[in-house]
Amino acid sequence: MTRRAPTGPSRSLDGLGAVFDHVAVAARQIRDLLPTYQDLLGGRFLEGGDNPRVGYRALHLGFPDGGRIELMEPLPGSMFFDRFFRRAGGGLHHVTFKVKDLRAAVERLNDRGNSLTGLYLEDPTWREVFLHPKENHGVLLQLAEDNRPPRPPTTIDDVLGGRGSYGTGTPSP
Repeated sequence: MTRRAPTGPSRSLDGLGAVFDHVAVAARQIRDLLPTYQDLLGGRFLEGGDNPRVGYRALHLGFPDGGRIELMEPLPGSMFFDRFFRRAGGGLHHVTFKVKDLRAAVERLNDRGNSLTGLYLEDPTWREVFLHPKENHGVLLQLAEDNRPPRPPTTIDDVLGGRGSYGTGTPSP
């Protein structure tokens, strides 16, 4: 049987060396997600913290097969998820793939005519861009270059208490 090379949007990540990293689920409160992803499915806490630049708190749960899920909630006063919650009410927010060189990936995607949003290249430890959901069957794809040093150990209680990495000090609802 002869295989044909894929064409169209499915080739958007072709040649980027993209490696699947995680899926992200957003809710108004991370605590509402824990009964499913931690208690029922057995996810164990890996890391987490706040992103005051964008306006959300997140934590990552890991599973025995190496899979990871990011659980996200807005920080108090943040409007980051407002449009997403109005449209979807919560749920799958994005799917993340990591690349070694985000600038090269962005150049390649621009050459292909992809619609990019949320381009962030200023921080040498974390760079990201999103491929618009209209080109990916409704899924927001994140490409990220991660050069962050290891984070200090925290607990899920630290993160939800606002004391995780870059913590704002404000506890989750």
